[in-house]
Amino acid sequence: MKILFAIQGTGNGHLSRARDVYPELAKYGEVDVLISGIQADVQVPFPVKYKMYGMSFIFGKKGGVDIIETAKKLKLFKLINDIRTFPIEEYDLVVNDFEPISAWACKLKRKPCIGLSHQSAVLHERAPQPEESDWKGELVLKHYAPVTDYYGFHFRAYDKNTFTPVIRQEIRALTPTNEGHYTVYLPSYDDDTLVKHLSYFEDAQWQVFSKHNKEPFTFKNVQIQPIENDAFIKSMASSTGVLCGAGFEGPAEAMYLGKKLMVVPMQEQYEQHCNAAAAATLGVPVIKQLGRKYYERIKWWLVAGEAIQVDFPDRTAEIIERLIREHAPAKTESIQKAIPAIH
Repeated sequence: MKILFAIQGTGNGHLSRARDVYPELAKYGEVDVLISGIQADVQVPFPVKYKMYGMSFIFGKKGGVDIIETAKKLKLFKLINDIRTFPIEEYDLVVNDFEPISAWACKLKRKPCIGLSHQSAVLHERAPQPEESDWKGELVLKHYAPVTDYYGFHFRAYDKNTFTPVIRQEIRALTPTNEGHYTVYLPSYDDDTLVKHLSYFEDAQWQVFSKHNKEPFTFKNVQIQPIENDAFIKSMASSTGVLCGAGFEGPAEAMYLGKKLMVVPMQEQYEQHCNAAAAATLGVPVIKQLGRKYYERIKWWLVAGEAIQVDFPDRTAEIIERLIREHAPAKTESIQKAIPAIH
C-alpha cells in the first residue's frame, strides 16, 4: 500500500508529532512524506519526498501574525499549480496533518483525505471556544486543509475520534528535574521585546529560544539562544516552568513533564485562542499578551503557580492501527488481515 503522509510545516508542533506517527504508518506500507510551509525549525528523522512552499502564516515580532509579510510571502499561483499537478492519484491512502496542497488535491480529484491533526479536534462542537468569536479565523480553520474524515488530538478527548496529545518518545523517555530556570518559546515576539519584559522579573532566570536570532547572548537574567530541538528539550525538562504560545504540542509536552505552564496566545491566530480556552479549563493561566498590563499575573505565576496534573497515555500505535483498519482501501485487504499480527 502506498501512503502519503502530508504534514504542515508552519510551526514545529506538526513535525514533532510526525516523529512518532511516521514509524507507525510505515508498518503498513510504503510511506512518502510531503511537508509544505516555510516557518518550521525542527528537522525530521525520516526521508521527505516532497518539500513544497505551501501556504504559511508568518510570525510577527509584537505578539501576532504579520499579516503584511504573510500576504507578501503568499505565492497563490504556485499554490494553485501545486494543487492541480500533485500526483495524488498515485496513493492508496492520504493521511493529512493540516497540509493544504494534498488536502485540496484530494478534494479536486474527489479522493478521500484522512485528517490526523490537532485542528480537527479544535473544530469539534464540544471543544472550548474563546469568548470573542472570530468568523474569519474559524473560516480559515475549516477550509485551509479540508478532509473527508478525521482523527483529532486535544488536551481532552471530546468524542470517539478525539484523543489526548501525541507525546513524542524523546519526551516520554525524559526524567524531569528542576534546575530553577524558566523555558520560554514565544516566536511571535522579537528578542528586544522579550528581554524588555522578562528582565523586569529579576528573581527569575529565563532561557529563551528565539526565532529571530541565530547567535546566543545574555542580558541580565535573560539568556537568548536560537531554536534547536535537543537544547530546547533539555531546557524544558530541567525547568521550573514554561512560558510559551498557545500552540498545542509545546504546552502538552510541558504539562506531561509536570512543569507549571503559562500561555500567551498569538494575536489574530484563532486556533491559538481556542487552545488557550481549552488549556484554561485545565487550570492553565492565560495572558493575552506579554506586556506591563500582565506583570502582576506573571508575578503570581512565578511565585504561586503550580503544575497541572494530566494523563496523556501513549496511544499512537492504536490510533494508526484503527485509521488503517477503517480507511485502507479494499484492494489492500491483505494489509488489514496483517494488522493484529503486528502488535
